[in-house]
Amino acid sequence: MSEPTLKVAVAVSLDDASAERIVTLEPRIELLRDPALTRPWRWTGDWEGDPAWQRSPEQQEAFDTMIDGADALFGLPDVSPAALARTVRANPSLRWLHTTAAGGGGQVKNAQLTEQELERVVVTTSAGMHASTLAEWAVFGVLAGAKGLRRLEADQASRTWGDGRRLMRHVSEMTVLVVGLGGIGAVVAERFSALGATVWGTTRSGKPVEHVDRLVPMDELVEAAAQVDAIVTTLPGTTHTTGLIGEAVLGAVQPDTILVNVGRGAVVDEPALLDALDDGRIGFAALDVTAVEPLPTDSRIWEHPSVLLSPHTAALSVQEPRRIAELFAANATRLLDGQPLHNVMSTKEFY
Repeated sequence: MSEPTLKVAVAVSLDDASAERIVTLEPRIELLRDPALTRPWRWTGDWEGDPAWQRSPEQQEAFDTMIDGADALFGLPDVSPAALARTVRANPSLRWLHTTAAGGGGQVKNAQLTEQELERVVVTTSAGMHASTLAEWAVFGVLAGAKGLRRLEADQASRTWGDGRRLMRHVSEMTVLVVGLGGIGAVVAERFSALGATVWGTTRSGKPVEHVDRLVPMDELVEAAAQVDAIVTTLPGTTHTTGLIGEAVLGAVQPDTILVNVGRGAVVDEPALLDALDDGRIGFAALDVTAVEPLPTDSRIWEHPSVLLSPHTAALSVQEPRRIAELFAANATRLLDGQPLHNVMSTKEFY
């Protein structure tokens, strides 16, 4: 009896080494891939690709034929909800989609697939593949606030030695609240614990998490926020998390609390954050994400002296494509062997 095989169409650009890694780890995969048909990367791991690049009608037909003949997709076609909907309906054999994003729920939700289509096509994500780099950025953000990075930058730019010694805060004597103890949050907790911080973390399940000294039920978030030195949010963007870090939380914090967001921008109520920054309740905010991206040029976040901003790039690294390829190959093995897949997206919450 022959071994089962899995036809996988690579629906986004992928480097040769990562593509080879997939079939090396799982030889039962038949990889359908044509780099001439996917948007070229502008940087390593640029899954959306160059928006200026367009397929010719002949290339579009070839691309559609390739993905319509697959059992599984590596990447959401063109990172487009409309393209996903077309593919699912044109290819009744499609049974698995893997997103190269840690989330990707927004695109899947916007594809407006039916319940039957969502039951047929299992969606998995790359959650956890970015955890290490995001955790490092979270530590960087808290350290930047604790050590007065923006003030030091301003002094250096103006060639000011300072009017006395600059006092620094010690992370090892801080209590850090991690809002969201999923794959990213658990690694964030580990990193801060290694630095000697006391780590608290929000929980829905109440299950213990390693390196977390206190679990905080979500209905006690405001109370907990009033007792910590720094808040790090790693939450996905859902109807339940939008605006969660808003007036109630930001109104309760101690003066000079540090806020870091490496989750989704919509989790933080930006007008409430700006008010908290202006009156010193939030002494420093490090934001890798914003509610609207790119951040509008007229936003006060750009110019606020107590904000450190990065353009949703904290997760990027040269290792990312290889790590996602390895996750995909491991899940392909599980699928072929009839085992449950890792990182299955909820069809209710879409994360």
